[in-house]
Amino acid sequence: MPEGDSVWQAAGKLHTALAGQEVTRCDLRVPRFATADLRGRRVLEVVARGKHLLSRFEGGLTLHTHLGMEGSWRVFGAGERWRGGPGHQIRAVLGNAAHTAVGYRLPVLELLRTADEQGAVGHLGPDLLGADWDAEQALANLLTEPGRELGEALLDQRNLAGFGNIYKSEICFLVGATPWLPVGELPGPAAERLPALAQRALEANRDRPMRLTTGRRDQRHYVYGRAPRPCLRCGTPIRSADQGEPGRERPTYWCPHCQHGPAPAPAPRPR
Repeated sequence: MPEGDSVWQAAGKLHTALAGQEVTRCDLRVPRFATADLRGRRVLEVVARGKHLLSRFEGGLTLHTHLGMEGSWRVFGAGERWRGGPGHQIRAVLGNAAHTAVGYRLPVLELLRTADEQGAVGHLGPDLLGADWDAEQALANLLTEPGRELGEALLDQRNLAGFGNIYKSEICFLVGATPWLPVGELPGPAAERLPALAQRALEANRDRPMRLTTGRRDQRHYVYGRAPRPCLRCGTPIRSADQGEPGRERPTYWCPHCQHGPAPAPAPRPR
């Protein structure tokens, strides 16, 4: 799943390729907007809001997209072969004289009035990479449901916008709590530093081609994707289990020694 830093990078690439240029090619391949035509309009800017992308056009229109689990925007030069998936997975094409942006597997695509953007993104909490970032508000949002599992609360974009599954596991490790610990049981000092840790982690990675949460290129992550390898701090084997509602489970990683709190029992070994 794309996280806030990768969506921020996608916005930057789209902005560089499209902003200030007149649209000469437009193809929105969803039934509701299949007849919409943005040709002749100039792209004003492309910005990220949490994990949402807002492409704004002159005349007060915004193309709102979300990458979901597998979506992507790719930018190609004039005459360059498109690469990103088969043609039936393309949901949007925006082009100008020099570049063409192609959106693949976009689960959310809607054209709306720029004045109505709040209807699409107004529910989001403080943006970890946005000008509206507010660590105190983000913590207050997280603590609204003290009995909720920390990992699930971090993924709820209404609390703070831009968090994804990788950062969920990594930030829980850095504050020493399992993702299954109720938010209200997070020790005060850990709770107070969590929003700042999260914001610094995304900000440090927003311009990197390869995400690092450890500061080490030989070991990119503390726990995410590392089960059953040894913890970088204590050597205990990293564990993994799914977390989330049925049908929306996410693979989750943690160190049973460095992180305190409840966790699923180890799966029984096959006989």
